[in-house]
This record gives sequence, C-alpha cells and structure tokens, in this order.
Amino acid sequence: MKILFISDVYFPRVNGVSTSIETFRRNLHLLGHTVHLIAPDYGTPAADETDILRVPARTVPLDPEDRLMRYGWVMQQLDRLRGEHYDLIHVQTPFVAHYLGVKLSHLLDIPCIETYHTFFEEYLYHYIPFLPKSLTRWLAKRFSRHQGNSLDGMVIPSRPMQRVLQDYGIATTMEVIATGIEPASFVLGDRVAFREKYGIAQERPMLLFVGRVAHEKNIDFLIQVVNQVRKEVADVLFVIAGEGPARVHLEQEVKRLALGQHVRFIGYLDRHTELNNCYRAADIFIFSSRTETQGLVLLEAMAQGVPLVSTAELGTRDVLQDGAGVWIAQEELSDFSSNVVKMLGHAQARSDLGELGRAYANEWSAAKQAKKMLAFYNTVIESA
Repeated sequence: MKILFISDVYFPRVNGVSTSIETFRRNLHLLGHTVHLIAPDYGTPAADETDILRVPARTVPLDPEDRLMRYGWVMQQLDRLRGEHYDLIHVQTPFVAHYLGVKLSHLLDIPCIETYHTFFEEYLYHYIPFLPKSLTRWLAKRFSRHQGNSLDGMVIPSRPMQRVLQDYGIATTMEVIATGIEPASFVLGDRVAFREKYGIAQERPMLLFVGRVAHEKNIDFLIQVVNQVRKEVADVLFVIAGEGPARVHLEQEVKRLALGQHVRFIGYLDRHTELNNCYRAADIFIFSSRTETQGLVLLEAMAQGVPLVSTAELGTRDVLQDGAGVWIAQEELSDFSSNVVKMLGHAQARSDLGELGRAYANEWSAAKQAKKMLAFYNTVIESA
C-alpha cells in the first residue's frame, strides 16, 4: 500500500503529533508499505528526510514554534503527486493539512482520513484569550464537526475522545487506534549520567514532566503541587522537559512562589539520545493535563520503569489503570500532593509500581498499533 501523510507539524518541531507520525511511518514501512509525508519547511531539516516533501511556510502569529504551509505551492505539485499513485491520504492536523488532504482526495480520487490528535474544545481559548471561553468552545465544536464530516474516516486515539466527537454530531466512521510504544523506549536510560549532567544529586527526590510547555497541559497545577510537597519533602525537585508558549508564565509563577530551588526548566531533549535518561532519572512522573487525546508520555515513562502520579481525564482514562504503573489522583491539591509525598516515602512501592508499569506499557506496542491502522485503511478503501 502507498499512503500519503499530510501534517502541519513534524520534526524538528517536537510534540506528540510529530512522534506519532514518525512512529507510524517507521512501523508501516517495516510491514512493507510506503509512506510519504507532506510537512512544513522549518529551515532546519530533520535527521531523516526520506520520502518527505517540505513545503515553504511562514510562522504562525502568537505561536512562533509552528508554521503555516503554502497551500498553493502544494497544488503546484499536483502532477508529481498524481504520479505516485497513492491508495489513501492520512491527514494528521486540522489546519492547512486538512484542507489540502480533502482537496487532494477529490483530485486524486482516493479516500482521505484524519487522526484527531488535539482536543480543541479545551485548547482553543488559551490561544484566543480575548474571546469568551463559551464562544471558543462552540467554535471548536463546530470546527471539528465540519471537518470530521468531510472525511472518509477518522482515527481517534482513545474511546473517551471518540464519544466526545460523536456527541458533536460527527457521523464519519471512526476507529480507536493509539500511538504505540517503540522498542527503543524500553531500553533503560542512564539515571546517574543524566543527574550528573544537570547537577542533580543522585539521592535528591525528583519529579518529572515531559511534554509541550503549553497552557492546556495544566502545568500550573503541578507547580502548586510541588509547592505543597516541599513542605514535607524539603529538597524535592521538579524538572520540566520541553518548550512552549506557557514557559514564561510558568517561570513567573515559580518566582512568585519562591520555588526557584525546586523547579528547573531544561528545554527539549533529543528522544534518541537523552529522553530515556531523563525519564529514568525521575523518582515519579507527574501529569495533570485535561486535554490529552492519549498521553503518550505516560506510556514512555512507564516503559522506563518510572511510577506515575496522574489524573485520568479524557484520553488518559483509556491509558491509565490505577495500580498498573500509576496512582491515579484527583485534580485537587491535597489529594494529588499527598499521593506524591506518600510515594516518595516508599522506595519499594515505587520500584514495584515501576515494574508493573513496564509490563503494562509493553501491551501498547507500535507494531500492534500499525497493524490496526492498516486494517482500518483497508476498510476505508473498500468502502470508498
């Protein structure tokens, strides 16, 4: 099979969508299929540019990390794309990529599906703060419904997210397929080396968040948790690995709470060289996002044997099972903080929970998810 992915983001832009694209591309290729990708040109090529068409793009207002692809430039490549004889188009993001996918689907006479990676109802108002939250939620629902019903199929990373989209009135055929975990994620990182590199004492209690430093990730709450935890665990350190538009705000919050000795921002890490070390260096991975369609970082932390304290909202309800690598907490300061303090105080409980998490994460293999994706492709193609 020959598949065309289209996305508004890809490496070197680091986020869950880029990771999902890379994971499925690699595993579909291993199964004997060809995947080409249309993605923005960031001016800095990713390490492996095989079968990638980079599109001239400009920066996005209010979000300088992202790019807006030139729709017209892609349409000028129509003869080239037609000559590839694709079987299906798989869109990964809902901006220029969506409209390109739908248009090319008609012009090339092949089906178009899309993965719903982002819960816009709980996302959009952070980026259009001058509009009432009720209005941005209404706009997000209408936007998602209109786009969803223009497709031949949708991939949803979790069952709770599928129910939300069905409630919006999206009637398109949906299939729940999560992004899987690669074998490399299970190669244990070097805890000692990471702590030495960043000047963290080997015995210091370390909490970790990995992900985009964005408002919708609810990192403010985790900083409040750290402020509570330090009252009982005086030397606790919270490491935030990632970048994003909320970083300045969060740094100001850390300063306001006088947490400068307890919170450290370390930016993006290369997932192929440093990320496993970072996960492995943590005593607990903490997470409280309300907007995840899946929450891949949770499984990555589990794959490294790191226990979690996390809320279970939306897509993470599908991923997390209390006791299987995680203690599920409420998004309530005393409950979440007490779980963290209790886990920090019991090394054996952390170790046991971490081993259970490693076994649980192994059930979410990337190869299995790629096979599920292929089965869905075939269903959509046969129905077209």
